[in-house]
Amino acid sequence: MTVLETGGDQLPQERRIVTEIPGPRSRELEARRKRAVAPGVASSLPAYIVAAGGGVLRDADGNQLIDLGSGIAVTTVGNANPRVVARAKEQLDAFTHTCFMVNPYEGYVEVAEALNRLTPGDHEKRTVLLNSGAEAVENAVKIARVHTGRNAVVVFDHAYHGRTNLTMAMTSKAAPYKKGFGPFAGEVYRAPMSYPYRDDAAAGTKVSGEDAAARVIEMIDRQIGADDVAALVIEPIQGEGGFIVPAEGFLPALAEYAKANGIVFVADEVQAGFARTGAMFASEHEGIVPDLVTTAKGIAGGLPLAAVTGRAEIMDAVGAGGLGGTYGGNPAAVAAALGAIEAYESDGLVARAREIGEILVKRCERLQAQFPEVGDVRGRGAMQAVELVRRDSLEPNPELAKAVAQHAGANAVLVLVTGTFGNVLRFLPPLTISDALLHEAFDVLEEGFAAALR
Repeated sequence: MTVLETGGDQLPQERRIVTEIPGPRSRELEARRKRAVAPGVASSLPAYIVAAGGGVLRDADGNQLIDLGSGIAVTTVGNANPRVVARAKEQLDAFTHTCFMVNPYEGYVEVAEALNRLTPGDHEKRTVLLNSGAEAVENAVKIARVHTGRNAVVVFDHAYHGRTNLTMAMTSKAAPYKKGFGPFAGEVYRAPMSYPYRDDAAAGTKVSGEDAAARVIEMIDRQIGADDVAALVIEPIQGEGGFIVPAEGFLPALAEYAKANGIVFVADEVQAGFARTGAMFASEHEGIVPDLVTTAKGIAGGLPLAAVTGRAEIMDAVGAGGLGGTYGGNPAAVAAALGAIEAYESDGLVARAREIGEILVKRCERLQAQFPEVGDVRGRGAMQAVELVRRDSLEPNPELAKAVAQHAGANAVLVLVTGTFGNVLRFLPPLTISDALLHEAFDVLEEGFAAALR
């Protein structure tokens, strides 16, 4: 049993069930929440957390849950990474805020320099720091529009880009993200995504990435006109859409088309970025060099920070005062980001993501061999998923996904449900988790499938 130092608390790296989950103390807190917090803010599992680290979460009742969610891919370096904590504490002792747009500070510049170095491509780059993934995507669109003098934005089926008005328009799934919140921003066009599991079944043969890209290109040329498109925005691996990995060749074909037509190619790496997929950025798996990259989630070990990084000639198109925000690049958040980046580069976390991926794939394929309802296993590195269907069909099975997730939560394993159809279980463990905890978590998931299908 390993022990992880987490802010003075020593967390044994083990699953532990003390009470039912959620327990009495969590239920008390949940009752307070219902009186104080807007009901539109929902939680997957109302077990209230008091400590976390490594691969476990300790709740208010003393239960310890195995973490397969990482706060939705945020705590990739762990919930209390020593490098992150030390940097943030040092900054908090110095000052909490000045606003970079008023009095700048070195940490912001250091993070920008690191992102310019780490994101794909060796061209000259610039970075702007922001607060959230949605804000980063929205600013990427602003920058692309100024640079090109065009308005249209192309996005994809199953995409998720955020909850602001513009990014809701860019997001595909209606409920719960868009329903009732319109009207939305205009000049957003949706193209068909490469979705190998369903594309191949519908076609009765393998649909190549190039053929899937040809559908998109035909749609743009016919419905919009390439010379009116400012940006093509795509997640190299779709997150909320269900961890959809496009067919090989899809992304390079679109990037080539964008380059040939003066369209800014934007890789939304908010969920897939920062070592999660076994490369620092998911774009690297097919050698894609985006014009702009949006990042957030794993950037700062849990503190709110996001960024747009891109080609200098594109980023420089926006004049002074056109980008920014009061809290963008907060001093404590950029200090945490420097700690997280140090961890990615110095602690072997990219390689660890690949090791975790090998375990996840084997365990997911074992589930698939036991339960025909596991229709597809997909992902990269420590970003894996299973899509659940009704037996002998492609019909989505969200009820099974919900039942398995509920069984897991009740037995101290946190797993998240996602996908356009609500039928995908996604696995996003922190890269600090042990192999033993991963295997134990999947033993619980196997029990959950067996119980739900009994």
